[in-house]
Amino acid sequence: MALTEADVIEALRPVHDPELHRSIVDLGMVRDVVVDGDRVSLLVVLTIPGCPLRNEIEQRVRSALAGYQVADVDIAWGSMTDEERAALRQVLHGDPASSAGSQPAHGHAEGRAIPFADPASRTRVLLIASGKGGVGKSSVTTNLAVALSRRGKRVGIVDADVWGFSIPRMLGVDRSPVLLDQMIVPPEANGVACISMGFFADESQPVIWRGPMLHKALEQFLTDVYWDEPDYLVVDLPPGTGDISISLAQFLPRAELYVVTTPQPAAQRVAQRAAFMAHKVHLEVKGVIENMSWFTGDDGTRYELFGAGGGAELAERVEVPLLGQIPLVPALRDGGDSGHPIVVSDPESEAAVAFAAIAERIDVELAPTKRFNPELRVL
Repeated sequence: MALTEADVIEALRPVHDPELHRSIVDLGMVRDVVVDGDRVSLLVVLTIPGCPLRNEIEQRVRSALAGYQVADVDIAWGSMTDEERAALRQVLHGDPASSAGSQPAHGHAEGRAIPFADPASRTRVLLIASGKGGVGKSSVTTNLAVALSRRGKRVGIVDADVWGFSIPRMLGVDRSPVLLDQMIVPPEANGVACISMGFFADESQPVIWRGPMLHKALEQFLTDVYWDEPDYLVVDLPPGTGDISISLAQFLPRAELYVVTTPQPAAQRVAQRAAFMAHKVHLEVKGVIENMSWFTGDDGTRYELFGAGGGAELAERVEVPLLGQIPLVPALRDGGDSGHPIVVSDPESEAAVAFAAIAERIDVELAPTKRFNPELRVL
């Protein structure tokens, strides 16, 4: 049977926009399909002019039509109008001006509902905290997020360390977010979407902000970004127990907090402050992750360069499990500098295996046993 325009549409329906994760047919991006014998022409309307993923979309379109008796596929390109982008944003993300009230409250920021605070949300929010800097918290955040993604989960990262943002570089992100009307589409790398102050500030310049501006930035990261209900939202907190941690406790009352420390007793005594802060703002501390636990020499000998026992002592003190110990390996640091997380670049390495085991414990052992039933409206 001869190929028809309807056949082409159905062949392209499984093709998803790489950023929005929706069918390009359902998004209205495929138009003007013409079949002339064994030749097909069509118009693909991109969400924005100069879309950085145009080549990937073209490859997916051609691959989808490769199984048909098609000698040539001629693709013309266009972009949506402002009105079409506004309509698309409304369908995907709702009305940015909608509110559930005019005053901030738990799960609301200046009246806007934060989806992750809704009891019906299926997203688990993981806050990665430390008492002080220099313990490798952002490296742990990045590799843990990618390890969860490699378990088949949809994962996003909020880089809430607005003064010391580093997640885009560590994750290997090579492009900026896309703005669709008033909706921010986060870029992805290594299977993880992320948003960071690093996309909006010069990396060489300090971010000199105080509480209200930080509060507003976090609000936008949670409400204006198109996260599309990930399985996990991993939040890289700044060190310490300041404004950002307090704001996130207000915004995300259902979040789980994980404390990163190093083995030396002095570090764990500082790290425990992050855990005690969580208790005071009614966040659940779920586990401790010990980083830089040891260095394995070429002869196989383990050298505990930063002492031993700090992670276990902290876990015992706050009555949560020690989820794992990450060895000190040069490849872990190199991966952070180059944008190649070790769980991807060397998945069989000692550190990558440790991250995979921690991700499994969080995903399986620490999974909530009760889920909200939106039909029964009870737990």
